[in-house]
Amino acid sequence: MLLETKGVTQRFGGICAVSELNLKVEAGEVVGVIGPNGAGKTTVFNIITGVYNPTAGNVYFDGTDITGMSPHRIAAKGIARTFQNIRLFRGLSVIDNVRIAHYTAAKYSTIEAALHIGRFGSEERRILDSSHDLLNAFGLEQYASARAADLPYGLQRRLEIARALAIKPELLLLDEPAAGMNPREIDSLIGLIRDIRETFGLTILLIEHQMRLVMSICERIVVLDFGATIAEGSPEEIRSDGRVIEAYLGKKQSGEVSCDA
Repeated sequence: MLLETKGVTQRFGGICAVSELNLKVEAGEVVGVIGPNGAGKTTVFNIITGVYNPTAGNVYFDGTDITGMSPHRIAAKGIARTFQNIRLFRGLSVIDNVRIAHYTAAKYSTIEAALHIGRFGSEERRILDSSHDLLNAFGLEQYASARAADLPYGLQRRLEIARALAIKPELLLLDEPAAGMNPREIDSLIGLIRDIRETFGLTILLIEHQMRLVMSICERIVVLDFGATIAEGSPEEIRSDGRVIEAYLGKKQSGEVSCDA
């Protein structure tokens, strides 16, 4: 078990955003977290990555209790994430966006960096080479010198994911990676996530509203509504689950959750 939450609850005043969440993600899985707006999905990611300290419960990563750890310590343990609203250093080049992420694990001291001595030179070359390798893997090498803000939307998403992988995570959290994408870009993203899993051997936990993407790549899906887990299972099980249909449509109806939702 790579990631596990036990009884995780998050309250904001009188609002319970997440209630008694017991989530398990095994190494190598691709797991989706879905639910209507306001279901608590991004709050779950913020708890896992240390943005919020849960009101109750614990988060375990690779057997270690990481509850309440700072975000940078959690990242150093091997959890990386992207955001619903793309967060790039928009004024910097594409290559510099990826290089910056490498510095969380740079193997030289502050003095070596200031004086350009010791391990500084070799480590900088390693970081640059690794950054170019990631850009190549994501089809971004030709844009290495371009400003991140000048990339098309779909390529900015790719860059954000490439930057997340620079810290060499075991677990990648994707927060609505298809947000704002057109159907062609979504098809490309589906292929990219599959390639990432194969190439980098990652475990992936994602939040997404695009059901076509979720049903295509996730082996297991967890459904939240008003902060509580209302269903969990394979895409086939979730597609026709009455509780899920009711949560999305507001009343019980026969049928399935549409892959075009």
